[in-house]
Amino acid sequence: MNAAMKATLIAIAVVLIGMAASFIWFVATWDKEAEQPVGFHQTPTHMMTEDRRT
Repeated sequence: MNAAMKATLIAIAVVLIGMAASFIWFVATWDKEAEQPVGFHQTPTHMMTEDRRT
């Protein structure tokens, strides 16, 4: 294994470790109360105020 290959593998390892650490930090610092829920309330068509038939 030559020096260029070792450098490439080290760079790949650093990127993957950085991604894993970033994800762990994101989950560990998540504040559930500060975020909106991911769902949405869909209004039924018959409850819409604008007439869409025209």
